[in-house]
Amino acid sequence: MSLLLHLSPLLLVMLALMVLRRPPLQAALAGCLLALLLWALGAARPLQGADLGAAALDTALLLAITASVIVPGLAFVIAIERLGVNQALSQSVQALALPRASQVLLVVLGLGPLLESMTGFGVSMVATVPLLLALFARPVALRLALVGMAIMPWGTLGLATVVGASLAGLAPEALAADTALVSAPVFLAVAALSLWWTGARGARAWLALAMHGTLFLAVLWALSHATGPEVAGVGAGLAVVLAVLAPSWLARARVAAWPRAAWPYLALIACVVMLKWVTLLTRLDERWTVAGAAVVWKPLASPGIALAAALAWVWLRRSRTLQDAAHPPLARALGVRAARPLVTIACFLALSQMMVKGGFLEGLTHSLAALPPLAVAPAVALMGALSGYMTGSTLGGNALFMPAIALLPEGGRALLAALQNSAAGHAAMGSIPIAMVVLGLARTTPAEEGRLVRFGFLLASLNAALVALTAVAVLALQPGRW
Repeated sequence: MSLLLHLSPLLLVMLALMVLRRPPLQAALAGCLLALLLWALGAARPLQGADLGAAALDTALLLAITASVIVPGLAFVIAIERLGVNQALSQSVQALALPRASQVLLVVLGLGPLLESMTGFGVSMVATVPLLLALFARPVALRLALVGMAIMPWGTLGLATVVGASLAGLAPEALAADTALVSAPVFLAVAALSLWWTGARGARAWLALAMHGTLFLAVLWALSHATGPEVAGVGAGLAVVLAVLAPSWLARARVAAWPRAAWPYLALIACVVMLKWVTLLTRLDERWTVAGAAVVWKPLASPGIALAAALAWVWLRRSRTLQDAAHPPLARALGVRAARPLVTIACFLALSQMMVKGGFLEGLTHSLAALPPLAVAPAVALMGALSGYMTGSTLGGNALFMPAIALLPEGGRALLAALQNSAAGHAAMGSIPIAMVVLGLARTTPAEEGRLVRFGFLLASLNAALVALTAVAVLALQPGRW
């Protein structure tokens, strides 16, 4: 009974999102208010000023980490929308006339991950949805649009993984690399399903999947391990894009030109790589560190710097187009787009910190710690999948449950944190908010909406099962990981 009382703020969030169908902001606010009330009534630890201050400080710091990426990221998104970048990219891919299997893998393991890793916020679907609708039957195209979001733990330049690492007390590189291992079956499974749905079922299609899937996973793990999550998704997606297009280039004896209108993406890649190299060579990020009660932020290493630099580059070259009278001022458009996501994320972060500082999660962590390792993995996968599906983002899911992982014994924390990160991300890609983005871009009918939402739930469930089975297999084969 005590455990249910302590978890009641999270249960209220689930009820509001899943049963009452309330917006995430309202659900998060309700959870925050209930947690604060229970804390004040002494349901967990006694409410003390020092603990409340620590919760507020860490919430503010985590929100600063998030806002430093989301604000310039959304500004960049608005800019490329106004310049018609994604439309030009889609038209260029269609003009290549690739084989069916190559088309599928180019989007699911290439363009989708590449664009979503660079920008996040579902921006990749602005390019992939029109492309998929032009290449495949409508029901298949809508499914593939969701499947192409599988990179979510590395989306927005790895923001969710960076924040998750801070919450779990781990290095971002370690969490990203372990997440790549846990996520491997999900990437291969969704790519295989995509080939099956599109009728690409011959030996050449499966060989292409084996080759490109292995390349994708190898680059994703290697970059995650070596440099962290910021550029890993970009590198993995880019590697597949180049590998898929190489045979076409060789057959035509020339390399297809990058569409000129899509140059802002090249600018962003250049800024990301430059920031990472400057950080690695000079250790500039160590010169400014902001420490909270349990969270540390290095602002000079934030991917937001690369996004802001790329936006400045775009602005200097195309300021007249971006300030066209047909569009509202960029600052006003940014305020409209950024306000609600940031407030929603702030509420989820505040809830997570109150749950930690108030001692609400101690009963849950004791229950998990008492379970055998092979039982803990499925439980954490279920928690992660629920959190990601409810909030519609890896970051929101990690904010809810990653603090509980941080309280577990150190031996298995790294694997369980990767399990939470992976399960939340791959469940979020099938969530209702992500499905709504697809539905809005494709202008669907009510019947299509119902089918896609149900498909998203089944996809999230499948991904959670794959993640849990992978973790169980890792524990069975490598008991030393616990």
